[in-house]
Amino acid sequence: MNKYKFFILMLPFLLICAGNVFAQSAGLNLTLGFPMNEFKDNVKRTGIGGSGQFLFWTPTEKYPYSFGINLGFINYGSESRIEPFNDRIPDVVVDVDRTNNLVNLHLLGQIIPPTGSIRPYLEVLVGGAYIYTETRINSRGVDEVVSSVNFDDWTLNYGGGAGIQFQLPALNNASPVISSVFIDLKVRYINGLEAQYLKEGSVSVERGRAIYDVSKSRTDLLTVNIGAVVYFNNLFSDRE
Repeated sequence: MNKYKFFILMLPFLLICAGNVFAQSAGLNLTLGFPMNEFKDNVKRTGIGGSGQFLFWTPTEKYPYSFGINLGFINYGSESRIEPFNDRIPDVVVDVDRTNNLVNLHLLGQIIPPTGSIRPYLEVLVGGAYIYTETRINSRGVDEVVSSVNFDDWTLNYGGGAGIQFQLPALNNASPVISSVFIDLKVRYINGLEAQYLKEGSVSVERGRAIYDVSKSRTDLLTVNIGAVVYFNNLFSDRE
């Protein structure tokens, strides 16, 4: 396993630990990803996935900003077929599922009002993307038999966004830890540097060999997000 794969696999654990100890707010979003520019020329399908974020600084009147970490996942392609288990057992078939995925990890900066039931905000993001295609063999949609990453790459990216949060008063102080809950709507534009990747139809099998038709381009992405943000009663909230 290379260092990028290990890093991606460890991120959810690290983010959960960080959120439990330090986070002033945490959010989860459903994400639609629209390839842009060169990326759109190669990838025609709208991606779907999700994202999560932890912010470690409570905005105040004097310092109306926050910073933290954002992790996002988008599936931008998939293919499925049914194949015999092998040449000697043709009467047993399995599902072969291939997915094209993109994982974003960003440092996140946010300018947002510290009070109010409606809070518009601006964001800046700097980080990178791990792009990979994975094939899984499943026992007719039930148990995974084996899986393999066919192709992957890593690239840097950066961008910005704007959004608005709407408070849900009924959930204020829902627990000793939670101070308030907001519906979160936002749009982000991510400028992705050049990467190599596979898309739907990029893998073919000829005479028992997998042939890859690799695409190469910038990886610009427009995302539309809807979700919720929870603000905590936690550390760092007594700054003046």
